[in-house]
Amino acid sequence: MKIKVTSVYVDDQDKALRFYTEVLGFVKKSDLSNGPYRWLTVASPEDPDGTELQLALNNNPAAKAYQQAMFQQNQPASMFFTDDVQADYERMKARGAEFTMPPTDVTASKIATVKDTCGNLIQLTELKRW
Repeated sequence: MKIKVTSVYVDDQDKALRFYTEVLGFVKKSDLSNGPYRWLTVASPEDPDGTELQLALNNNPAAKAYQQAMFQQNQPASMFFTDDVQADYERMKARGAEFTMPPTDVTASKIATVKDTCGNLIQLTELKRW
């Protein structure tokens, strides 16, 4: 068994697609519509056939409340691993990303937190090499 798709709720799928592809650097994997429903996923260019991230439209009142509470508590909706947080921070800042925490050393890793423009915080994590 393996994880193939995980989801993050977004308030605007087009805006999310721009952020996750143009700022984070992911690639669009699926974009299918059926009436008002849109199935939209992105994947890492480093593993395009790996786990996909569904950019799910947040039109569920319970999910909206959860998303807003997590954002207000400064809790990331997703965590992505990188080999160089500082380089990704600089690249993403140059593309207009708004960070709530710049690269910061914490126990066993370096992390940064960025707003995804769609109601979520995303944590970038670089594991420290011992």
